[in-house]
Amino acid sequence: MNKKVLLVGESWESSATHVKGFDQFYSTTFHTGSTYFIDALRDTNYDVTYMCAHQAAKEFPLSLEDMHKWDVIILSDIGANTLLLHPDTWLKSKRTANRLTLIHDYVAGGGSLMMIGGYFSFQGINGAARYHRTPVEKVLPVQCLPYDDRVEAPEGHHVEIVNGDDPILNGINGDWPWLLGYNEVTLHPEAKLLATLAETGLPLLATREYQQGKTLAWTSDMAEHWLPEEFCNWEGYRQLWLNCLDWLTGETYGD
Repeated sequence: MNKKVLLVGESWESSATHVKGFDQFYSTTFHTGSTYFIDALRDTNYDVTYMCAHQAAKEFPLSLEDMHKWDVIILSDIGANTLLLHPDTWLKSKRTANRLTLIHDYVAGGGSLMMIGGYFSFQGINGAARYHRTPVEKVLPVQCLPYDDRVEAPEGHHVEIVNGDDPILNGINGDWPWLLGYNEVTLHPEAKLLATLAETGLPLLATREYQQGKTLAWTSDMAEHWLPEEFCNWEGYRQLWLNCLDWLTGETYGD
């Protein structure tokens, strides 16, 4: 039976002002950074349901029972406020569940959580992702900084494997493509570090077992802009995510 994965975030809307002499007009465009990831997991043992950031405020599960319908929950480039502020609370001043606390309890009770980096992951741009000192941070294999944690590396930073015997790295051979950025974090004392950034020594890939559940952190992006096209088209890209999901779900490693 296929495993059920809920991918949350990885979308944004942009507004532009177009000025043509005396005249101007406005346009809005929708973007998603999930395409490479979802395509990589097609025809595998994982059924990925994608919940865009604007959907998550209302549709992300409001009960522990509903969270446990998913074998893995992935948070990618979605800030804590989106999960905290259900429209019933934000617009109608009604009490709703604290979904950051529910995520903690989901993991503690045997669920699996992955956080993937981005401008609104970990602590994020201008510190606005706001996972520092939350119940979600409590279960992660890394600890968030209390301020803007982005490391922009336009020159390209390289992956350094520090625990090559771990099964999560099985089948990923040769040199890894460079990365163009990531979130700066510190390793939790209970975590296992698998890879760092060669130029800084900062954590890139780490895992942790928390009570009955498992968590995994990948501090760079799942696609553009921190993952260049060379990384997304690399043969190891698909294997990396498969191995991560295999570890989180207790499946046999590899495809």
